[in-house]
Amino acid sequence: MKQIIKVLVVDDDESYREGLRSILETEGYEVKTVIDGVSAINILQSNQYDLILLDIVMPLVNGIDVLKNIKNSFYDCEVVMLTGENDIHTAVESIKLGAYDYLLKPCSGTEIINTLNRAVERKRLLLQNKALKTELARRAASSKIVTQSPAVLEILNLAMKVAPTDAIVLIQGESGTGKELIANYIHSNSERKEQPFVVLNCASMQETLLESELFGHEKGAFTDASKEKQGLVEIANGGTLFLDEIGEISPVIQPKLLRFVQSGEYRRLGGTRTLQSDVRILSATNRNLKEEVRQGRFREDLLYRMNVFTLELPPLRDRKEDIPFLVDNFLNRRYGEKNGWKIAEDTLAALCQYEWPGNVRELENIIERATIVADDRTIQFKDLALLKKSRILKNESAESGAIGTEVEVGKLVALKEIEKAHISGVLNAVSWDKKLAAKILDINLKTLYLRIQTYGLTN
Repeated sequence: MKQIIKVLVVDDDESYREGLRSILETEGYEVKTVIDGVSAINILQSNQYDLILLDIVMPLVNGIDVLKNIKNSFYDCEVVMLTGENDIHTAVESIKLGAYDYLLKPCSGTEIINTLNRAVERKRLLLQNKALKTELARRAASSKIVTQSPAVLEILNLAMKVAPTDAIVLIQGESGTGKELIANYIHSNSERKEQPFVVLNCASMQETLLESELFGHEKGAFTDASKEKQGLVEIANGGTLFLDEIGEISPVIQPKLLRFVQSGEYRRLGGTRTLQSDVRILSATNRNLKEEVRQGRFREDLLYRMNVFTLELPPLRDRKEDIPFLVDNFLNRRYGEKNGWKIAEDTLAALCQYEWPGNVRELENIIERATIVADDRTIQFKDLALLKKSRILKNESAESGAIGTEVEVGKLVALKEIEKAHISGVLNAVSWDKKLAAKILDINLKTLYLRIQTYGLTN
């Protein structure tokens, strides 16, 4: 997918300026020209450009001052200076100020195009680097989808059909079912597969931070905004943006997201410039968004935009035939295919009988812990701490009729008692490793600490 590169040419020599326009437009660039530094500064406040060809010697405001303004304002563009022989020293100094390169007037069309192509490549690599850092910042996951389930195989078939299009896809399913893997699968089989795949967990941050992460912010937009920041919609330009847990987005941000989905236009937090980005939107939720609409927590028009094509992932309890294959995959991925790890038959049977409220993520965490405590590279039932504890506690509560650390689902008790019992059971099962417990419960660490305080839980 060829991306149109926008270039701003700033030069007070009309014939030279128009000559540059002709050369660049012939090469497919989108070109805007202005006659002086003041005009350049003004137009940059309301427009976004990938490259700027900037003359050094101009009346009123010279090219060096314009360059300083560009860098102080953190505009995301590469600058190539235009200079005569008498200003080479100044041109070299401009490199220290952040210009990408300089061209000595007069210069050939080939030299101009080659320089701009290198500048475009540098900008692409910088954005790619940001996307890679975003990717590494989250927990790495294998893009291999392990399944023998007819229901999941059918979902993969549908995903393969929608992947080559630019259709917006909504992936629904309980927490831990592998919604991000399906999103990655769609991206990897799309025409955008060579471009960034950027993930944003909408449930992991507060409202203002979420808007800043999504759309970016201008310098001074809030207390800690010491410089301009690109949003993920900009970093993902040309690629795919995956919005995980989209049902958690606040009503304040929803109209801004709707505008972006409809037009590709957005504004950074605290900014007035209208920017544009070409991304494909994939999203996921464990909520019933139609019910969220009825409750007034999710915009109906946004829902219509986001569920153009919907995939529904089944929970692990409905695809238990996959459990043996998933266990093998977790062990192979962690220790290599010739790892020597085994799992006892009765242990595997216990795994297949369990209902897996945390789905595949919970299974992976239990297997990871089991490999730490197991003897002789063989996983026994005694190594499945969470399953073992849940089963024993359930039997104890059934005998006593009391509500203990675990509460059986369906008992006539308050919902908060079930939540308290489940959180307590998970914390005890993982020896109060709060980070691991938060991962299993699929909540952030701050929320877990609040629940511990609210329920008065102690180790």
